[in-house]
Amino acid sequence: MARKKIFPFAAIVGQEKMKEGLILNIINPGLSGVLIRGEKGTAKSTAVRALAEILPEIEVVKDCPFQLAPGEDIKLCENCQKGECREMVKSGKAETYLRKIRVVELPVGATEDRVVGTMDLEHALQKGEKKIEPGILAEAHRGILYVDEVNLLDDHVVDVLLDSAAMGLNTVEREGVSFSHPAKFTLVGTMNPEEGELRPQLLDRFGLCVNVEGINEVSHRVEIMKRRIDFDDNPERFCENWSGESDKIAESIVSASKDVNSVEYTDDILEEIARYSVELDVDGHRGDIIMLKAAKTIAAHMGRNKVSMEDIEKASMFVLPHRMRRLPLQEIRQDISQVRKEASMKRGLNA
Repeated sequence: MARKKIFPFAAIVGQEKMKEGLILNIINPGLSGVLIRGEKGTAKSTAVRALAEILPEIEVVKDCPFQLAPGEDIKLCENCQKGECREMVKSGKAETYLRKIRVVELPVGATEDRVVGTMDLEHALQKGEKKIEPGILAEAHRGILYVDEVNLLDDHVVDVLLDSAAMGLNTVEREGVSFSHPAKFTLVGTMNPEEGELRPQLLDRFGLCVNVEGINEVSHRVEIMKRRIDFDDNPERFCENWSGESDKIAESIVSASKDVNSVEYTDDILEEIARYSVELDVDGHRGDIIMLKAAKTIAAHMGRNKVSMEDIEKASMFVLPHRMRRLPLQEIRQDISQVRKEASMKRGLNA
């Protein structure tokens, strides 16, 4: 059966910052996820699914609940149904297949057991053996974990998600069994601020944050309607018309993913990052570290091997607004460099 066509990422009108935030997290999952804040109907879920659709297929071990790649070295044999699984995976001899990167959605009412995994009671009763039943984090390994209305989730569940996104690992401890498995995924959370905010401690854990709004330009809204109607009338033809642009985006992501770790920076770059955080009254040091990672990712995406001051300024727009103590997030509308300049002037006057 033919796969259902998904509206192309390249055909989404506007919302450039949201699209860039998603791309940066795909290039570098070490950014610890992106939080998209805004009203409904602004193409948030469409963008996530569309981006996954254009990414290259990945090789996966057949029937593996942990979505392992051949050759991936992790101690899973005590919890796999087949005892030889680990050696097969390590040697690269396991049967594999190619598939699209998955977008795994987390239900709002998900419990911690459903997220991290729990004991397989049926197996225990039948075999008399303890065995872990993988959760959503195992399913999301090497994919995208999409959490709609993340502000409505239990805080403890959000903590677990953010820990796994940062470490790339999920640890399950149940009934005397301690077990870890890889959980390297791109975390995308969305929320409508009108339905309640995340606690500052959790907000800070998201690497990047983007505010989205409905587009008010009449011509752009008309173009949105036209493209959607064209897609609904003939999805195959519409996607084919945008395939060239989609391929360019995918190629830039693949290239940047290979280069991001080799991007260089100087002490001057580190000092500039520190100045941003000091002058904007940013709590803690997580923002500094994420801003460096984001700047390296931006440079790699632009095809450069060194971080520039412009990369720092651009990264600050994703990394700092939700970490600033003195300005409510929804009130930050002007360029962050102007906010920084005003904060620096006030600091000088008070010195």
